[in-house]
Amino acid sequence: MIGVVSLLVGITALTFASGAQQQGSQQTTQQQAQKPAVQLQYPWQDPVSDDPDGLLPGVDPSKVKGNIITAGSSTVAPLSETIAARFKKEGYKDQLTIDVIGSGAGFERFCKTGETDIANASRAIQQKEIDWAKAIGRSPVEFRVATDALTICVSKSNTFVKDVTMEELAAIFSTATYWSDVRPEWPKNEILRFIPGTDSGTFDYFVEETFKKNKEPLLKAKNLQLSEDDNVLVRGITGSPYAIGFFGYSYYAENKDKLTALAINGVAPSDETVNKGTYKPFARPLFIYSDPTIMKNKPQVAAFIAYYLTYVNEEVKAHGFFPAPKEELLKAKKTWLEAMK
Repeated sequence: MIGVVSLLVGITALTFASGAQQQGSQQTTQQQAQKPAVQLQYPWQDPVSDDPDGLLPGVDPSKVKGNIITAGSSTVAPLSETIAARFKKEGYKDQLTIDVIGSGAGFERFCKTGETDIANASRAIQQKEIDWAKAIGRSPVEFRVATDALTICVSKSNTFVKDVTMEELAAIFSTATYWSDVRPEWPKNEILRFIPGTDSGTFDYFVEETFKKNKEPLLKAKNLQLSEDDNVLVRGITGSPYAIGFFGYSYYAENKDKLTALAINGVAPSDETVNKGTYKPFARPLFIYSDPTIMKNKPQVAAFIAYYLTYVNEEVKAHGFFPAPKEELLKAKKTWLEAMK
C-alpha cells in the first residue's frame, strides 16, 4: 500500500513539474513574441534587408519622408532615374529631383553652393571641388555605383570608319579638317563633331585620356557642336555619314540600330572588353557623392543611397552599364556604414 501511495505522489510531482515547464515555456514564447525580430535603428528601416552582401539595412520606401535633391552627370542620370522610379513604386511619396547638368556643374551645386544632397558623376571628384565643399562645411564621400564605357560613335550610314588608333582619334577631334586628312583612303568630306558640353564629366574624361587634360585642341576644332543633352548628340551623329561624337555606352546601346561604336586600337566596347579591362582607355567608373552630415540630418538621403547600393546591380545592364567590381561596391557599402556612425 505504501508503495502505491509513493508511486501516486511521484506521478503527481512529475505532472506538476511538467505543467510548470510548459507554463514557463509558454511565458518565454510570449515574451519573445513581444520583442521585435530586429532592432530597427532607422525610422525608414525594413526588418528584412535585400542587400546580397548583408551589410546594409533594409529600406522601406513607404517610411521614407522628405525631399531629395540630386544633380550632375547625364551619363549617370538614366541609372539614378531608374533607381528613383523603383523607390517611388515601392512607396516613396515625396519629391526626388534629378537635374541633368553635367558632372562639373553637379559638383558646383553640391560642393560650392550647397544646393543638392547628392552629386551624380561620371568622373572622380577633383581637389578644387573638395576644397569648395570644405569651405561650406561639407566632407564629400564617394560611392562607386557602376562602370561605363565612353563610346565613340558614327552613323550607320558611315561605311568607312570601323576602327581608329588613339593617335587618329586625337586628329579626328582636333586638327583634321577632312576625313582624308586622317587616312588618305577616307573621303575628302569635312568631319562634323558632336561632343558633350564642357561641364560634362564625359568631356573631362575624353580630354584627359585623348589630350592629356589639355582641352584647347578639341575646343578649337572646326565643325564642333557641344550639348549637355546626349540625345542631341545622337541626333547630330545620325544626321550625316561624316559626323562623329562620343558619350556614355548607354546612349549607344539605346540607338544601336542607328549608330556604330568604333573600336579603339582594335578593341570595341562590350561586356567582355570592359570587364576584362581591355577596352582602353575609355572604360570608366561612375559615382554618386554625398556627405555624412547630410545623410544623418536628412534620413531620406541615407535611405535612398542605401537603397541605391542594394539594388544597383539589378538595374545596370538594362541601361547599357556594367556592374562595378565587387570590391568597389563593397567599399561603397562600408563607406555608407562609416558615414552613418
